[in-house]
Amino acid sequence: MSTDLHQLLRSLRVWDPKVTSLPEFDPGAAPADPVALFTEWFADAVAAGQPEPHTMSLATSDAEGRPDVRTVMLHGADADGWAFATHAGSRKGRHLAARPYAALGFYWPALGRQVRVRGPVAVAPADEGRADLHARSTGALAAALTGRQSEPLGSVEELRQASEAAWERARREPDAEAPTWTLYRVRPEEVEFFQGDAARRHVRLTYRAEGTGWAKGLLWP
Repeated sequence: MSTDLHQLLRSLRVWDPKVTSLPEFDPGAAPADPVALFTEWFADAVAAGQPEPHTMSLATSDAEGRPDVRTVMLHGADADGWAFATHAGSRKGRHLAARPYAALGFYWPALGRQVRVRGPVAVAPADEGRADLHARSTGALAAALTGRQSEPLGSVEELRQASEAAWERARREPDAEAPTWTLYRVRPEEVEFFQGDAARRHVRLTYRAEGTGWAKGLLWP
């Protein structure tokens, strides 16, 4: 039996009240620094039971300016920027080498909230990248040791064998090096916080880097 995509789309509802709560958001009471508000909203998403709130869309572009996007994991957010990691030779690593600028998107439907971040990308010092990797799980280390990210794969069996060897090494050598594994930080020029509203009067608060601080403003939804 075929599936009618348009019929499925029409059957869906945005922010179903059975699973979504749309909290009030007063932009006038927002803190002066976007990291503080992001930390608050992230904690709210965790408390609301939002699945995998630490995942985010990462948009990059290649040397010709053609965009690409994928979902990655947030590794931290502080005064140095929003952090994520990947192999330097992966597609996104190559993009960032050619055009070190990126955009991030978080979506937490349990609260009808989005956060958008964009700005230049910096490579963290190698020792910070190693510390970040080894603070994570054995599985994360095994994935990093498997390597060859974004390269053509001959078969699923080839991946299975490489992964099993990487898992064995990760268990045996928890401090093993993954030379191309790199920690990146998006140093934002702009951060937007979007709070959904049932009457479609969505609140959009932006922070724009200005001198040594931030200028706040509102956008029409």
